[in-house]
Amino acid sequence: MNYEEFKELVWEKGRELYRDMPWRQDTRPYYVLVSELMLQQTQVDRVIPKFNAFIAAFPSIDKLASASLSDVLTLWNGLGYNRRAKFLHMAAQAIVQRHGGVVPSDTKELVDLPGVGPNTAGAIRAYGFNLPAHFIETNVRTVYFYHLFQDQTDVSDKELLHIVEETADREHPREWHWALMDYGTFLKKNGAGGLSKSKHYKKQSMLKGSLREVRGMILRELTADDAEIGALKGRMPADERFEVAVESLISDGLITKKQHILRLSE
Repeated sequence: MNYEEFKELVWEKGRELYRDMPWRQDTRPYYVLVSELMLQQTQVDRVIPKFNAFIAAFPSIDKLASASLSDVLTLWNGLGYNRRAKFLHMAAQAIVQRHGGVVPSDTKELVDLPGVGPNTAGAIRAYGFNLPAHFIETNVRTVYFYHLFQDQTDVSDKELLHIVEETADREHPREWHWALMDYGTFLKKNGAGGLSKSKHYKKQSMLKGSLREVRGMILRELTADDAEIGALKGRMPADERFEVAVESLISDGLITKKQHILRLSE
């Protein structure tokens, strides 16, 4: 398959498989920023209700920046990987302080924000500003591996990015990337992911039995109320993960401990 045929197919599949999402209905950069951090390692169906509730509570960058971290964590509860909530809160504060409350479109300025790497910056440029951007995530890998790297293994992101740039639609970057996302999701659901070809892709670790599981349980408990550490431990799995989880949450700035009481950070 040559590049023109590939592009025609992606556009065709994009029209056929288009998924409606709140941040596609309204593509203001703030909505895209929130959605992109929520979507890191979390499926769209889980994100949509959380996104709607989050935007209802924090309808603007300024509202989010002035909110307490505990309020942000409470709204985030259930999405997992809670450091993303802290990064989003910090990013909003940085945007207010450095950019007058306006999400920047410059790649370097975006990457300088907490929680925003090159791929997230590319997504914000494409979806929020309709600017040309080249980035790699699992759906992009899936589409390109399936059609253009069928007989290859151990493909580096550098090699893949070159092809992504070669085949990009620079006139319609927003819709082009939507098409890649929706077609990639379809391929993965139908067993054609092919992500093992990637030199860099790592499968998400299992939640059950992990430290991440206990961290999430602790944060869920603390969104309801502060807790005495001994009582909280009694509601956790009877293994060694609790103490490690508490210390890591304190280190990440997500919770605080005063005497024997744990609470969400302010």
